[in-house]
Amino acid sequence: MRKFLIYILTLPLAPIAPLKTTAQTNNKWEGVGIETNLLGGQIIKHSKKFTAPIPAFSSAIDVNIVWQTYGKKSWHKGRGYPAVGVGITFTDYGNAAVFGRCVGIYTDLQIPLLRGKNIEWTLRIGDGIGYVTLKHGSPTAADTINTAIGSHINDFGILLTDVRYHINRNWDIQAGANFTHISNAGFKSPNLGVNMVGGHIGIRYFPTSSRPSMIPNDDPPLPNRWLAQARAGISFKEARAAGKPIKPAYLVAVYSSRRWLGKNKVFAGIDYAYHEDVYAFLKNYGVREGNEKANAWDGGLFAGNEFLVGRIGIMMQVGMYYHQTYLRFDDIYEKLGGNLYLIKKERGPLKELFVSALLNTHGAVAEYCEFGIGVGI
Repeated sequence: MRKFLIYILTLPLAPIAPLKTTAQTNNKWEGVGIETNLLGGQIIKHSKKFTAPIPAFSSAIDVNIVWQTYGKKSWHKGRGYPAVGVGITFTDYGNAAVFGRCVGIYTDLQIPLLRGKNIEWTLRIGDGIGYVTLKHGSPTAADTINTAIGSHINDFGILLTDVRYHINRNWDIQAGANFTHISNAGFKSPNLGVNMVGGHIGIRYFPTSSRPSMIPNDDPPLPNRWLAQARAGISFKEARAAGKPIKPAYLVAVYSSRRWLGKNKVFAGIDYAYHEDVYAFLKNYGVREGNEKANAWDGGLFAGNEFLVGRIGIMMQVGMYYHQTYLRFDDIYEKLGGNLYLIKKERGPLKELFVSALLNTHGAVAEYCEFGIGVGI
């Protein structure tokens, strides 16, 4: 997982063959299509606590409404004319009595990695909401075996990479590899989550054309600049205490960022988080009496990259704890998610104002989901 994140940070350096551009006005349906993929693979055991039996085979069907960008916005050309979409995935993990089935609905961004005349290689990243039909504690014979999912509603993430062949302007065929993840980010326990990895084949159909006429955009790239930034957030987790109350965690990050290539931000800084669920655990069990608060916070030093797409930033960071709560995790943690920019300008005292949603993970295990607000000056 961490090696893959490091690879993702280098994506802006990948060579992309430019599409042919023209000043022609597009038909509103050009570049709009639908794709269907059949996925096959297996659940991967990502934690020693994952004790449920692994089915021999898991399968899914994915349907995605695709819109190919064509240069209407300046970031379209800067990102090699990516595609955006809305998808739905139905997953059968291969043992419905233990894992149930999952329906995930998500938005996605498809990034071109390499592009030729009739063949291209792309990466699609999507995230949304997943409904799982079975959770831990359900009234079935297998309810104590499923220690992976503690709630029906979960975060649903999907990652696909495709090698695609353009048959003509209307039809494409493709094949590739994929990864899906569901978890509730610690809101309800247990929360190991379910990860599935495998391969897929699919087709795409565009009623008008898969390749709309591109609008040339000669806007100069934004200048590389330094910003001082801060972010404050909150998350909620189920406490391991009497009654299993839902408790908040308060999070603050201070960091410095530098825009590069006019469309990315590299950053580094310091994290702090105070976890009331850990405090409730310590009080409930009489652990570290008199020093509960000192054992209920953590902090880390981090660095990462933000992949800017218009007013949206796809953020990935890796950090190392300098202090942990009594309920320790691995020394390394990751944060994945996005920022939505409400203010984004080049001049003035306040250059950025954004809201964020980030998933804090340790390898493939999610700890919590953080919602926050941040600034850049």
